[in-house]
Amino acid sequence: MFSKKPETDMSNFDSQKPITKTTSKAIGGQPAQGLAPLGSPAPQVSAGQPVYAPKPPIFRGPDRMAPSIIGEDLTVTGNVLSRGEVQVDGQIQGDVHCSSLIVGEKAQITGGIVAEDVIVRGRVMGSVRGNRVTLQASSHVEGDVFHKSLAIEQGAFFEGKSRRSEDPIATAPRLEGMNSPSSQAAE
Repeated sequence: MFSKKPETDMSNFDSQKPITKTTSKAIGGQPAQGLAPLGSPAPQVSAGQPVYAPKPPIFRGPDRMAPSIIGEDLTVTGNVLSRGEVQVDGQIQGDVHCSSLIVGEKAQITGGIVAEDVIVRGRVMGSVRGNRVTLQASSHVEGDVFHKSLAIEQGAFFEGKSRRSEDPIATAPRLEGMNSPSSQAAE
């Protein structure tokens, strides 16, 4: 029912080696074509030609780094600095500066937050500064929110002032050891 060509060495994925192609004559007597990623058209393959895998994306910069996770059982006393994404499920008693922050439902942050994107599901006691701030239904925020865009879901608790700003991060106080955004881009 299925015929399989010999496998090729996949130890060096970047070198564009052929992928093993499986064909089937089970449906209508026609060979099956290779699978394409969701949302893209199926590749046009003629019999006997190898199918090449696309090169994997190159992960560069803070947008592509794995998130730093502060688990439920962890309490951090002091400031947290990151160039990438931070997900907090535990407790932080101090300020958080990062590119993207997710405050989990069971998380609690007592201190200021400065990030491009902020999603709050848990408790924040302090100011929040971000270009895009989202207070989800389970959030509890006591403090001022400085933002470019703000979304507050029904059921969210928010006590403080909402201040729209074209660049809320630029007016944020800098923490020790934190580079300016222009020096980070140069690195």
